[in-house]
Formats: sequence, C-alpha cells, structure tokens
Amino acid sequence: MMRTAQPLIRPPAVAGMFYPDDPQELRTAVVGLLSAHRAAAPAPKALIVPHAGYVYSGAVAAAGFARLAPEAHRITRIVLFGPAHRVAVRGLAAPGADAFATPLGPVAVDRDAIAAVAELPGVVVDDAPHALEHSLEVQLPFLQRVLGDFKIAPFAVGDADPAEVAAVMDRLWGGPETRIVVSSDLSHYLSSAEARRIDAATAAAIEQLDPAAIGEDQACGRLPIAGLLRVAQERRLNVERLALCNSGDTAGPKSRVVGYGAWAFG
Repeated sequence: MMRTAQPLIRPPAVAGMFYPDDPQELRTAVVGLLSAHRAAAPAPKALIVPHAGYVYSGAVAAAGFARLAPEAHRITRIVLFGPAHRVAVRGLAAPGADAFATPLGPVAVDRDAIAAVAELPGVVVDDAPHALEHSLEVQLPFLQRVLGDFKIAPFAVGDADPAEVAAVMDRLWGGPETRIVVSSDLSHYLSSAEARRIDAATAAAIEQLDPAAIGEDQACGRLPIAGLLRVAQERRLNVERLALCNSGDTAGPKSRVVGYGAWAFG
C-alpha cells in the first residue's frame, strides 16, 4: 500500500514574540485591532502594511486589512511580498512548503501560482529565507480573521530589481479573487521627530508613485514597495493613506523608534 506524502508545513517562527501564541488570545487581539476600522466596498487591489510586533504596529496593519472585509467572500488568493531579514537572497524566494502555520491553523500555499512565475528572472524556490522570517508571517493572522478560504503566494524579497518584483506581481495580478500585500516598516531607530520627517517623505513618495524617491534607509521593504509602485503607475491605480505613525506613538520610547504606515491601492 502506497503512502501519500505528508504536506510540508512551515511552522510559526515568531508566535509568542511578535503576536500571541495562544489561539484564543491571538484571535481576541486581532479582532480587537480590526474592530477599530470599518470599510466600504470596493476593497483595494493592493495594500502596504507594517510587520512589527502587534503591540507596536498592529493597529496600523489592521487599518489596511480591515479594508479587505467588504469583499472577503470573493478573495481566494493573497500574493504576499516582504523583505528577507535573516537569510540573504538574490531575487525573490518562494517557499517549497505546502502551507504556513499560525496558532489559528494552516494557510495553504498556492503551488500553481508559484509554478506560474518559476521561470521569471530572480524567482527561486527556497525555504531557508522563510524559516525564521517575520515580515510575511505576522500578516497571516489578520488575513485568517478577515478572509474565508484562501491561499497565499508568499515571496521573501532580497537583492532584487524592482522590475523583477513588478513582473511577478503582473503575472499573478489576476482578477477580484487576488489581492497583493506588501509588507514593510519605514524608518528605523531614529528619534520620533526625525522619523516623522523621514516617514513623511516616504509617504509622499508612495502617494506620488515615485519609487526612486525612497532610499534604503527609509523602508526595509523598499524593493517590494518599488515593484508595487511600478505596477501602480502602469495600471493607473489610486493610492490612499490609511495610517502613519511610529513606535513612539504606540508602545515604545520616543528616542529610538520604527516608523509604520498603511496604504491602499485601487
């Protein structure tokens, strides 16, 4: 009798650190963050959201994810891009895993979507960049709460050309069943006053669809943001700022902060 292969599950790496590891506590936290926001249809095609611990940036991330709720019934695929913080990557790393787990359960990886972009420049299949990466993982509990049955196509973006990122987005753009999520924090470890100045410039660049105006020190997800802004230019998308603050405004000291913002594109 042949045994079927067991699915490869990427376990949570930062549960209990960036967000609660107890399912009920996590569910309550996410519901509480989302409940502060209401959104009317249409839901945005793409979002930029932050990826710090929920106590720091959860409210900003929730401002983005709540906007998907009016069309949750039709969204079945999330194409997710975040910076690779822990493992160096040339290009964009897609996972070989079949699912990503959180305390709320597994989220299936859309293997067909990964296969559809496998030959594009810069795309590799490599689980190592995903194993400890938080920038993608922390978005999943929000999506699990807002959406129904959905799959993800997650990419850990390393040393990639924005054109490579844009090509993957274009290939997987799809229709109303697909939404794009870019995960990025903004400035890091400046005073609150300096962060406000830098982050205001970054926000203006995003809203003007000007990726060239975003420097390396302005956003850790600068490259996936740049890819999205290229696509937004080509597709003539509108941009709406949903939130902008820093950790000094939420749960940290004002002497050394990280900036957070959320934007909707549609």
